[in-house]
Amino acid sequence: MVKSKQKVLFLCTHNSARSQMAEAWLRHLYGDLYEAFSAGTQVTAVNPYVIRAMTEAGVDMTGHTSKHVTAFLNDEFDYVVTVCDNAREVCPFFPGGKTRLHHSFADPAQFSGSDEQIMAGVRSVRDQIKDWIICTFGLY
Repeated sequence: MVKSKQKVLFLCTHNSARSQMAEAWLRHLYGDLYEAFSAGTQVTAVNPYVIRAMTEAGVDMTGHTSKHVTAFLNDEFDYVVTVCDNAREVCPFFPGGKTRLHHSFADPAQFSGSDEQIMAGVRSVRDQIKDWIICTFGLY
C-alpha cells in the first residue's frame, strides 16, 4: 500500500518570504513525504532577496507566487503552520487543519541597510527555517 503524502500549509502575513521559504524547503528536503503550500493574509509578491538566497542554497523557487489564504479554505491539511505572529493572530483557526504549529521568524521585509546586509539577514532567516523544517518534519 502506498502511503499518501501529508499536506502542509505555511501561513504568513504577505506570503512573500518566510512562508515561501518554508514551502520551498519542505518540498526540497522532504517532497517525497509532504505536499507543501503557502499563503498569506495579504497578497504581495515573492521577495526577490528570498529568491536569491534560496537559489544560493540550491533551492529552485520557479513558479512561486504569493497566494491569499482564502484560496485554501476548502482544503484539508495535516498541518497548518504559522511562521509569523501576525498570521497566528489573524488566523487563529483554520477549518481544514488537523494539527496547528507555530514558529515565528524575523521578517525579511523589515531588513534594511546595504544589499549585502539585507542578504545576510535573509540568509540567516533562510537557514533558521531550514533547521526548523528538518527538526519538525524530518523526524517522520
